[in-house]
Amino acid sequence: MTDKQQTQSQCDQASCSSCSQTCDQNKNQNQKPQDPALRELLESNTLADRLSRIRHKVLVLSGKGGVGKSTVAANLAVALALNGKRVGLLDVDIHGPNIPKLLGLEGQSLTTKNGALVPLTRGDGLKVMSIALLLENDDDALIWRGPMKMNVIKQFLQDVEWGDLDYLVVDSPPGTGDEPLSVIQLLENPDGAVIVTTPQQVALADVRKGINFCKQLKVPVIGVVENMSGFCCPHCQEISHIFQQGGGESMAQEMNVPFIGSIPIDPAVAQACDEGQPFIYHHSKTPTAQAMQKIVEPILALDDQQPQQHQNAPQQSQPSKQESKTMRVAIPVANGQLALHFGHCEHFAIVDVDPQSKSIAEPQLLKPPAHEPGVLPRWLAEQNVDLIIAGGMGQRAQMLFTEQNINVVTGAPAQDPKTLLQHYLNDTLQTGDNICDH
Repeated sequence: MTDKQQTQSQCDQASCSSCSQTCDQNKNQNQKPQDPALRELLESNTLADRLSRIRHKVLVLSGKGGVGKSTVAANLAVALALNGKRVGLLDVDIHGPNIPKLLGLEGQSLTTKNGALVPLTRGDGLKVMSIALLLENDDDALIWRGPMKMNVIKQFLQDVEWGDLDYLVVDSPPGTGDEPLSVIQLLENPDGAVIVTTPQQVALADVRKGINFCKQLKVPVIGVVENMSGFCCPHCQEISHIFQQGGGESMAQEMNVPFIGSIPIDPAVAQACDEGQPFIYHHSKTPTAQAMQKIVEPILALDDQQPQQHQNAPQQSQPSKQESKTMRVAIPVANGQLALHFGHCEHFAIVDVDPQSKSIAEPQLLKPPAHEPGVLPRWLAEQNVDLIIAGGMGQRAQMLFTEQNINVVTGAPAQDPKTLLQHYLNDTLQTGDNICDH
């Protein structure tokens, strides 16, 4: 019950003659139309308006539990956000909602705006909604029948302020029951489903049912993902197949649906999930994260009007200098010198320079916000930064800076900010390899 509902309930039960008239007036003003047909029409219009602002709707399904479906859904959504997309992640696993835990959002409170719930937004821009965010106790069990689940899923789509999204990723519970059926009926025309399985025959048998479920409801199958496909050694990165190999791919061929990738087991995945850290971002160089990134490609392909800057990695070449106005440069520093990785620095030196006169103002040291995907590009854009000179920076981070109209120079040496800027203005800045683990 919301605070507003609780206050109204307490007021209804009180015998306070001084406020009874006001309460009656409020009730009449807030009362929904009594005509069922009119009420249904208004609700339908609200839902249609919400959905019209979402370009692509993608479901993540599995035939049975325990195959890592929520982990795949969470990393898929984060990967889309890191590709510069506006993404929402809706967790409709009513009885086992894990998305807030996987993304480090436990214990955070939801707010409302204009009568609608506002989803939680991560530093990378990903919007998240889950029934777990509405429970007072994480251990509470929801003992609900189908109609109640249908209603809450409808509210998640109709009464949540999703705003404009490129993608809404829906994490559905295992099987072919009420929740996935309700979502498909409410979305009307989802773009498709990603179906997660493991190599064992018992999982593959249930996934066949999931594929047939999609076919019967005329939902395109974007592809099958075989999770836990082999074991990735944390020391040498070699993959050993402890289960049978290729079961998901052969099953997809039999069912005439695409197979979009195999994801090996990596012990770091479990640790990342427990710590609420997106694996695909924090371990991007591992075979497991690279396999996850591949399953994102057919999802991105849904966007026929994908901007060119999302299709190509940012160029490593040094950007041209502005010649007619002052520019603002940001340099990550630690112990007075350039920090080799921009995301783990003590401060940013923000410096105004005049490329024409080659004058350099006194650096201003600012402490950056907590490092999360997408935070620093937006923060530096708020500081009106035109250029960042860094040691190491991953390609996805460079994309995010490019989207904020911030040029990037990588591979700079560990020198003090003024020396770096003087070399940059004199075209004598020597840059080396862009060494980055993200």
